[in-house]
Amino acid sequence: RRAYFNETNELLSQKVNAAIASGLIPIFCIGESIEQRNSNTHLEAVRAQLKNALFHLSAAEFSRMIIAYEPVWAIGTGVTATSHQAQGVHNFIRSEINKKYGKEISENISILYGGSCNPQNAKELFSCLDIDGGLIGGASLKAADYSAITNSF
Repeated sequence: RRAYFNETNELLSQKVNAAIASGLIPIFCIGESIEQRNSNTHLEAVRAQLKNALFHLSAAEFSRMIIAYEPVWAIGTGVTATSHQAQGVHNFIRSEINKKYGKEISENISILYGGSCNPQNAKELFSCLDIDGGLIGGASLKAADYSAITNSF
């Protein structure tokens, strides 16, 4: 939505506020472009998204969130982050949450992986310490693939 609809962190922040005010549990997707990944600025991009879109929330509000790490370069491409890359970003997200909201919230918030998860990589990704599950896209359209992913837990 950031790329295709020019949605800013500020606009996304307003949407999160509206969702929380309505009693919904927002799933907030963050991730980096291939240019940011290749220039080693991907963690700064992720930090900026957290800070500018979510870190205004109270601890109680933030604890109701679900975060999904979706590397933009992997969405719908069939290319996925390695488990090492995904775990690194998930760990970074959790550490940033810990700095802002403390250990209890950082350990209990769900951080999902959403970058082209499939039956071939699900078990390896979901075995990573900081990856709590998947935000499954195209693979959910085939019952056999979705079943294989859910059985990898």
